[in-house]
Amino acid sequence: MPHTLKLLTIWLLIGLVIFLGFKYWERERQSSRFQLAGEVVVLTRSDDGHFHWPGRVDGVAVDFLVDTGATTTALPQALAQRVGLKPLGSITTQTAAGTAQGFVARTDVTLEGGVRANRLMVAVLPDLAAPLLGMDVLGRLHFSQKPGELRIEPNP
Repeated sequence: MPHTLKLLTIWLLIGLVIFLGFKYWERERQSSRFQLAGEVVVLTRSDDGHFHWPGRVDGVAVDFLVDTGATTTALPQALAQRVGLKPLGSITTQTAAGTAQGFVARTDVTLEGGVRANRLMVAVLPDLAAPLLGMDVLGRLHFSQKPGELRIEPNP
């Protein structure tokens, strides 16, 4: 029995080292998608083919999907409830998945790199998978795209 226990312990330790190594690699890869070079924010395309910009909604950390096709910044209803957003009115909107019912609310959005949108009117949609950063925020900035990279800077 002691020999079997030793082998099991060794394999468990090897598995733990591999698991922790993978988690470390995953965290480093995630953090390298966002870079700040002076006032220029550089976003690197993620494995899902999209650009993600870390930020906060009323102080709650979120990972925004940059969506130049979205007129308005949109939040999943679960996030809006967690933040405590109050509905200001109902909306019907067109999304990539079709027509969606939701509500509008006001919130403060802060993005890594110092970009802020105070009291931003956002759409809250029940079936939205991730927060979308729309042109209501992006339109205030200057952005350019290279293969695999999105560069964002304040408007001159």
